[in-house]
Amino acid sequence: MVGRRRCSKPSCNGAASSTLTYVYADSTAVLGPLATYAEPHCYDLCQMHSERMTAPIGWEIVRITPDPDALKPTADDLEALANAVREAARPRYEPGAEQALPAGSVEVARRGHLRMLTSVDQAQVPTDQLFDE
Repeated sequence: MVGRRRCSKPSCNGAASSTLTYVYADSTAVLGPLATYAEPHCYDLCQMHSERMTAPIGWEIVRITPDPDALKPTADDLEALANAVREAARPRYEPGAEQALPAGSVEVARRGHLRMLTSVDQAQVPTDQLFDE
């Protein structure tokens, strides 16, 4: 069972709603939506602590608030998902279709989707000796 992530502030049991990341090189604190997974150098904050958050003197706070409508799937997303499902369901091997053989080889026997190939210059193997069960 996967539990909900909690606020990183000590003694706070609130559910995390945003993620705080520090960019030390730019002296910037970035507060954005809850990250997909917990990372060691990020801090998850509850709603109350994210609203009250302040940065050290001389630092800038960047608050990223995504548009809720932008997070919903679009028609293009749904079409791409449907196309991916169709592609995954398409058979990779069609029983009646001829498959290209490597140069200098011939098909000796077939069982289901498996083919046994041999070189043209080798002797033919009797098919009753192939695929012993």
